[in-house]
Amino acid sequence: MQIHQLAVKASVKSRKRIGRGGKRGTYSGHGGKGQTARSGRNFRPIIREVLKRYPKLRGYKNHVVSVEPEVVSLKDLESNFNKGQTVTPRALVEKRVAPRVSGQYPQIKIVGVGVISKSLKIAKCQVSKTAKEKIEKAGGSVKVQS
Repeated sequence: MQIHQLAVKASVKSRKRIGRGGKRGTYSGHGGKGQTARSGRNFRPIIREVLKRYPKLRGYKNHVVSVEPEVVSLKDLESNFNKGQTVTPRALVEKRVAPRVSGQYPQIKIVGVGVISKSLKIAKCQVSKTAKEKIEKAGGSVKVQS
């Protein structure tokens, strides 16, 4: 027996011709050529486009933001408090004169707008000069916030 007389007993299966339609696509497992054949493709990431549109903020970002106090006038105290009561941030929130700030009692500054005739005790609040004069003139007291 010689080599040219040898024959395969199993039937020879022809190779599958791929990329001819059907279930698998054009490339059918063979991939595409460089940068997906280059024509008209834009492969820049979308997030990069978004980031480039943001304004660029200069300097350090760890600065503390100052909290502005809630402003309350003397006419608000006159209409919401009785003679001899103590005015604190907690009392102002309970009487809905001032709102809570992020779930906490706010810093309060009392300004001298309006007239006050009741003697009130002011505690834990900032008070303007004119407001302090009017409160003390009405017989009230101001405990300086430390």
